[in-house]
Amino acid sequence: MQFRASEVAAAVGGRLVGDDVPIDGAGIDSRSATAGQLFVPIVAARDGHEFVGAAAAGGAAAYLSSEGSIPDVTLPAITVTDTAAALADLGGAARDRLPDRVVGVTGSVGKTSTKDLLAGVLATTYRTTASEKSFNNELGLPLTLANAPDDTEAVVVEMGARGIGHIDLLCGIARPTVGIITRVEGVHLELFGDIESVARAKGELVEALPVDGLAVLNADHALVAAMADRTDAGVLTFGLTPSADIHASDIVIDDQLRASFRLHSPWGETDIRLGARGEHQVPNALAAVAAAGWLGVPVDEMAGGLLGAALSGLRMELVTTPSGVTVLNDAYNANPTSMAAALQSLAALDARRRVAVLGTMAELGADSAEQHAAIALRARDLGIDVIAVAEPDYGDAVRHVADVDAAVAVLADLQAGDAVLVKGSRVAALERVAAALDR
Repeated sequence: MQFRASEVAAAVGGRLVGDDVPIDGAGIDSRSATAGQLFVPIVAARDGHEFVGAAAAGGAAAYLSSEGSIPDVTLPAITVTDTAAALADLGGAARDRLPDRVVGVTGSVGKTSTKDLLAGVLATTYRTTASEKSFNNELGLPLTLANAPDDTEAVVVEMGARGIGHIDLLCGIARPTVGIITRVEGVHLELFGDIESVARAKGELVEALPVDGLAVLNADHALVAAMADRTDAGVLTFGLTPSADIHASDIVIDDQLRASFRLHSPWGETDIRLGARGEHQVPNALAAVAAAGWLGVPVDEMAGGLLGAALSGLRMELVTTPSGVTVLNDAYNANPTSMAAALQSLAALDARRRVAVLGTMAELGADSAEQHAAIALRARDLGIDVIAVAEPDYGDAVRHVADVDAAVAVLADLQAGDAVLVKGSRVAALERVAAALDR
């Protein structure tokens, strides 16, 4: 989105030092700075002001600066008390210029895939901007708004939470008119304490919706369905139950793990084939249909949007290596629900032997050992061999290795026709295993 430096200063309550240059969008990573961009140095483990020079070399037009921290560069500066807070204010100013087709997506599982699927459907009818990757926090969300093109007609923002009040804060910036809650599960319990607190945090999205807005709720999950009582907005439900407003029937999974189904909605019925892999993507697609249909996307456009939607990386990527091994790379993140779904997808593949390389499932709280052991048992019941990477809680029924290199060494005996799942929380970085297998 295009601003003058003086407009940015006014929006963030800052003071412009230097020329009133044109600005096009914003960024916080000097390595990806683009021409005309506003660089926002974040003070965290490292002081982002150290990288203003690198951002200038990358083409940044101006930068925010905490008062008293102006580096020795020639770029115009906008001095503020707190650069992160100023970025949030800039996101709010960008939101003021956008139409009221702003969708917030949250949930314990499936929010990134739902965001991607919805963006694909909305793009059939509107010029659409969506959060990159998992830009779902107090930095990523305002960046999504600030970088929306000026002609944007619809926006999809992902909203994450690491505590009560986080989503309420994000809603204050994005002011969504539609809110989607995918699922509420017992994840991040190390931070929330119990699943009821997770539900309380996720439900802040529907509480923030305007009375003429829409809450899109999962009818298959009681904690989500109950959020209908927490909003003054209209409500549409989605799910596999036929009583949901938007539901699917006749689900079929092909040999590439892609689902096809018959869509039933208030706007009509049609046949859908997903480009995204895994049966667990069907509810995510139904949520996308609910929001898009309410926003005016014709039902006959939805099939193409769902088929062509591009999912963020490291999510159910299916490749065959030069040696004939099938690799299912779902290494972006993991929790008990997504892990069980990925194991089920691996079991559905036509394979001689099935192996799951599993990393830790982080932030599960007091039940972590029990949850890891349950996943190991699920894999055993599905006939899947498990290689656990640096996570003893999977128990004695699996093979344990110390690191990625050791896992790759164990996989050296794979043969053509074998299938491997690679999955763990982000801290495990198991995409390195998938990369090594695909050489």
